[in-house]
Amino acid sequence: MTKSPDPKPRPQTGGTDLLSLRAQLARAEKAARRAPTPPPARPENLRLKPVKPQREVELAGVDTSEHSLSRAHARLRDAVYEGKYHLCPHAIGHARAEGFLEHDIIQVLVAGRVRAVYPEDRRWLVCGYFEACGVALPLHVVVEHAHDGYLDVVTAFVPKQPHHIISRARLAVMLRYDDEKIRTRTATPGNKPGNRSKGKWKKGA
Repeated sequence: MTKSPDPKPRPQTGGTDLLSLRAQLARAEKAARRAPTPPPARPENLRLKPVKPQREVELAGVDTSEHSLSRAHARLRDAVYEGKYHLCPHAIGHARAEGFLEHDIIQVLVAGRVRAVYPEDRRWLVCGYFEACGVALPLHVVVEHAHDGYLDVVTAFVPKQPHHIISRARLAVMLRYDDEKIRTRTATPGNKPGNRSKGKWKKGA
């Protein structure tokens, strides 16, 4: 009896197909990460939350109407995109003292929103966030606008209560107290020669 010829062995393509599939998935993931994330579309019917009633007394002389905020928002964007802004030494001093950078201030002007208008002082309170060590922290920026469209970034600071609007009186006291002189002091942890407590902060340091 003659034996039938053995069929040709089929190439094992299972492993190569799996490798190529993994390579395609890896390339797709890289492309998805590289693609810029489009900003979320803001719905037209979205309205800003009104100020709490118990804070209306503190907000005397502050305009928080939606019409004023939208107008200030548009003028702020136009001035920033056209480069018509100036960082005052007061804002730069706060940036160096509180741990954020100057470009963080500009990022708040671009991506933040106007929360309050001070008509008598021709100033706006812009609220936003900056990133430090992977954590988003609130940042408030106060700008003063002129008739020619230019903006002076008066001050910027990390607020203790990020969702509260600063009253006009409080803002004036804060600017008067700072007087463009931000004092910083770095304290080093640990024990100093002659201290009994070890590994603790020295009182008054």
